[in-house]
Amino acid sequence: MSSLLETKIVARQHALREQGLLRQRKVLSVDHDLNTNASTSSPRFVFEGRAYINFSSNDYLGLSRVPELAEALHLGAQTYGVGSGASPLVTGYSDAHLALERELCALTGHEAALLFCSGFSANTALMKTLFDQHDIVVADKLVHASIIDGLHDSGAQLKRFLHNSLESAERLLARHHASALITESVFSMDGDCAPIAQLSALCRQHHAWLVVDDAHGFAVLDGYRNAEAAKLIDVQVVTFGKALGCQGAAVLGSQALIDFLVSNAREYIYSTALSPANAALALAAAQYCTAHPELQQKLRENITLFKRLCREANVPLLGSDTAIQPLIIGDARQTLQVAEELRAAGIWVGAIRPPTVPVGSARLRITLTAAHAAEDIATCVAQLAQVLSRVGVPLVTERQATDDHR
Repeated sequence: MSSLLETKIVARQHALREQGLLRQRKVLSVDHDLNTNASTSSPRFVFEGRAYINFSSNDYLGLSRVPELAEALHLGAQTYGVGSGASPLVTGYSDAHLALERELCALTGHEAALLFCSGFSANTALMKTLFDQHDIVVADKLVHASIIDGLHDSGAQLKRFLHNSLESAERLLARHHASALITESVFSMDGDCAPIAQLSALCRQHHAWLVVDDAHGFAVLDGYRNAEAAKLIDVQVVTFGKALGCQGAAVLGSQALIDFLVSNAREYIYSTALSPANAALALAAAQYCTAHPELQQKLRENITLFKRLCREANVPLLGSDTAIQPLIIGDARQTLQVAEELRAAGIWVGAIRPPTVPVGSARLRITLTAAHAAEDIATCVAQLAQVLSRVGVPLVTERQATDDHR
């Protein structure tokens, strides 16, 4: 006889499968022939014996495969060992962590930084530690799930303004005595950018902090480096798994804020620290970005090329100017079908479905990197146009209005 939990699991999984929303892991491996010259070849991997061009990675600058950074990780492991061995407040905080925090502060202009093992844990820890039931928080409607989860746990009142709407944000700030306004720099599902300078001015006017999840913008967007960020942003969350190509995250802000989080953030207090080897790697990656501005230029060129080819092939995009290029299809099952057809052609793109995006706005999320070759981008667009024509999917070119998100 099945238990109540077993019955629930079977029913829930069956329902997700029927709706085209079931999520399953896929084991990927490295094609050693294709990756012999990994630092100059387009990103590829092997799934079930076949090689694919990867257009679903957040490794925007291609740093995860740079030999110098592989050597930095090796040296870090030789110097510090492969793990931190304890939480930061026991014996897990080393000079490697301090060096990385200081570098991040130098890049952004913030006074202090606090390291976490992932961007999700950094966001949730920040939200549920900084805010409580006495706070009202204003946030963009499309902020990340980690922010929503953290705010829910905090007990704060959440007021959500229309996506990237300064008018909507100002109305909420004027109506409520908000403690903070929260947004992302680059939105992970739509690829568009928040009006940071204007939001900062609104926050100053209404005496609220501006908190920015900079996961997809850090080390990629202009204006968020060279000690400029702190002039506009009170709290900045950066992750290392995107443009830096490695692992971990940091909360950046005033010394008072960081001291407060050290004393009160449960995720920080009770988690084993990010390994010193990974901290050394993130430091080397940040320095590599500074020394190689041509990577950002190559990424911009690849984005421009992709958008031009899509325009010529009548493939409608949302209008993003960032590495995240969404193509909204609408129906979850049809989105999966298109993604599977592309995989049959050797192109791997993300099929993003509810609850990650609102119902009716399932999409392909095509992500570009500085490592992509022009011929692979051309192949991706040509195959995309063919598949869309063959499948006959009616495309959605406008974001659908809905109150449901993540």
